[in-house]
Amino acid sequence: MILLTTSEAADYLRLGERKIYELISKERIPCSKVAGKWLFPQHELDRWVLSGLVQPAGMISLELPPIVGGSQDDLLEWSLRQSGSGLATLAEGTEDGVARLLRGEVAAAAIHFHGTVADANVDAVAAMPRLSDAVLVGFVRREQGLLLEPGNPKSLNGLNDVLTSGARMAVRQRGAGADMLLAQLLADFGAKHSDLNRLEPPCLTGPDLASAVRSGQADCGIATRAAARTAGLEFLPLLWENFDLLMRQRTYFQPSFQALLGFLPQKVFTDRAVELTGYDTSPAGRIRFFR
Repeated sequence: MILLTTSEAADYLRLGERKIYELISKERIPCSKVAGKWLFPQHELDRWVLSGLVQPAGMISLELPPIVGGSQDDLLEWSLRQSGSGLATLAEGTEDGVARLLRGEVAAAAIHFHGTVADANVDAVAAMPRLSDAVLVGFVRREQGLLLEPGNPKSLNGLNDVLTSGARMAVRQRGAGADMLLAQLLADFGAKHSDLNRLEPPCLTGPDLASAVRSGQADCGIATRAAARTAGLEFLPLLWENFDLLMRQRTYFQPSFQALLGFLPQKVFTDRAVELTGYDTSPAGRIRFFR
C-alpha cells in the first residue's frame, strides 16, 4: 500500500494543501490520522477521483451481463465465488475477452498481454481507441512456465530443447495470453509457431493444456505454476506476468465488483494464493490505469 503525506496528496491531486485540509475537516476525502499525521492511501484517492467522474452525453449506459470474460485463472474463479460477487466467468483467452467487453457482452475481461514493452497490459489498454472509459484493476502477478510430464522423461530444459527435440507441444488458441508469450519466446530463438510439433486443436484454457500434458497427448506446454500443481506436473519457470481485470468506469462501482475488491485484502485470499502457488498478490485491487 502506498501512503501519501498531506503535501504529497496535494501534489498528486493537483490541489493546494489548504484545500486538502478543508476536505479533511468536512470528511470528504479518504485519509487516516496516524501518530498525529494525516496519511492518504493512494489507491483510495484513485477511487475517490473516479467516483466523481462525469460521463459524456454520448456514452451509453448499458446493464452489462455479470460475467468476467477473458483469461482463465483458478484463483480468480475461486475469488468470484468466495467473495459473493455473483459474477460468472467465460474463459476464452485475453483478446476474445476484450472483444466481448467492447461489444458489451461481458462486464470485465481478465487479461495478460505479452509484448516487448515492460507493462504490456497497460500498453495494450492505452492503445484501445474504443475504450475511452477504461479502468484496469490489478489482480495478481502470476508465474508462467513450461509444463512437463512427471519426471520430465524428454529431458526438456527450455524452449530450445522443445524446438530441437521435436517434442510435441500443447498450445493455446491465437489471442490467448499464453500464445502471445509463446510467440515472443519463439521470436527470441528466431523461430515461429510452424517450427513446433504442435498438438492440434489448440487448448482453450490452461487447465485444458495441463490435462493434455498429463494424459500424454503432449510432452509440454506453457501455462501457470498453479495449473501445473493442480495437474501434478513438472514446472519449468519462465517469467512473472501481470494478470489484471479490465472494465469500464461504471462497472468498477457496481456492487458485484466492489464485493470482489473488498475481498481481495482479506487473509483468506492471500492464504489461498499461497496454497495454489505461483501468485504474488501485492497488486490485488490497485487501479493500474484509468481514463
